[in-house]
Amino acid sequence: MTRRWLFADQLGPHFDVGRDGVLLVESRRALGRRRYHRQKLHLVLSALRHRAAELGDSAVLLRTDTYGEALRELGEPVRVYEPTSRSAADFVSRQLENGRVEAVDPTPGFSLSRNDFQHWAGDRRRLRMEDFYRFQRQRLGLLVEGDGHPVGGRWSFDEDNREPPPKGADHLDVPAPYRPREDDVDAQVRADLDRWERDEGLETVGRDGPRLFAVTRREALAALDRFVTHRLGAFGPHEDAMLRGDWAMAHSLLSVPLNLGLLDPVEVAERAVRAFHDGDAPLASVEGFVRQVVGWREYVWHLYWHFGPAYRSRNGLGAREPLPQWFDDLDADAVEAACLSDVLAGVRDRGWVHHIPRLMVLGNWAAERGYDPDALTEWFQTRFVDGYDWVMPANVVGMSQYADGGAMTTKPYVSGGAYINKMSDYCGGCRYRPTVRVGEDACPFTAGYWAYLDRTADRLEGNPRMARPLQQRHRLADLDAAVEQERARGAAAP
Repeated sequence: MTRRWLFADQLGPHFDVGRDGVLLVESRRALGRRRYHRQKLHLVLSALRHRAAELGDSAVLLRTDTYGEALRELGEPVRVYEPTSRSAADFVSRQLENGRVEAVDPTPGFSLSRNDFQHWAGDRRRLRMEDFYRFQRQRLGLLVEGDGHPVGGRWSFDEDNREPPPKGADHLDVPAPYRPREDDVDAQVRADLDRWERDEGLETVGRDGPRLFAVTRREALAALDRFVTHRLGAFGPHEDAMLRGDWAMAHSLLSVPLNLGLLDPVEVAERAVRAFHDGDAPLASVEGFVRQVVGWREYVWHLYWHFGPAYRSRNGLGAREPLPQWFDDLDADAVEAACLSDVLAGVRDRGWVHHIPRLMVLGNWAAERGYDPDALTEWFQTRFVDGYDWVMPANVVGMSQYADGGAMTTKPYVSGGAYINKMSDYCGGCRYRPTVRVGEDACPFTAGYWAYLDRTADRLEGNPRMARPLQQRHRLADLDAAVEQERARGAAAP
């Protein structure tokens, strides 16, 4: 008899529980090791406890200080699936040596095994997302013809999915996303977190709030169905757009149940593809969503292991600034810049904003200010409800901050206020003007962009995609003034 120990991100039916039952563990030390968003802890605990209730007598739920204590209390060896973090993998390896873990099986939480990814990577000099994504589509038979060519003649419809928000609209004209109903389990989780914060020194950040994301298999399937049936068609055109009155836009809100292991990524992608073949969703929207699920998400997972533990410490642009207190504490009320204030408030109130506010507002701001990428990775991992050890290093160090020297992307993702003005409704009501670099009305993103280029010019020299903006900075008569202005701003909230 060997139980299966399932971690809190391995809760779906594709993580086979076997006939001998499962072990689930709530580790107080794991919950308190970092300063997590309050709603993130709620989601993890609610998901664990709901799964234990579903499994009934076949599950043992232990609430202990550490994982090691739980294994000793259980008193019998367990089998595990590959964990999703190095620290957990190292712990499991030690338990293999002492006999408390009997075997480690490949994770069914991703469509491609780590060994198969290493075979694909081989001796490639470049591990580009577009190459991996094409490989995934062909391997899984998603949106491909019988001869292996892409449906519609293109592998990516990204150019069709970059529309700004509709003019004059304060929200997209799409049905609301699936909203779960809290129950007694959620109430007990909330009471426990209140008690631990009050009596035991648990430190969290962000506001508590009603649960917005699925934490059970039933809820996850309902969320998937509602997205595909009612929202997928609008997802593609406006996936890069932002509206201050519409935090969800047409996004799926499936990253939480996917990262809790409640949904199989292939079933999610296949459900979207079926909608296209049934004539219920346009190709560009479906392709964009499939790219997120079996392309980018799995690419980031494999790069976490492929690049190794030192990757997170890469700092190719020499960014050393500590995160200012207002940023670290999610103090949106201290910020006057409309876009940054609203996005930071979204993180404070929900622990979630979609990928463009993450990349082009939060990440862009951090890059322009030279925040330390390792500290920023920790911030994203703990402040976001879908953040995990494997999720954020490549997303932050590589994609957002270009701190890996181009191992992932071909250029930094930085921009001035013009991009935010084009893709959102923030600038119209902001005290700053996106076209102004110097002065009291100067947009901190616009001024910050040119200060960033000036600060990083020596390190970005030779990057062909940065040649034009680097050259353009020499044509700015007020460059020195903009650089000095941003230096004087320092760590102050804009």
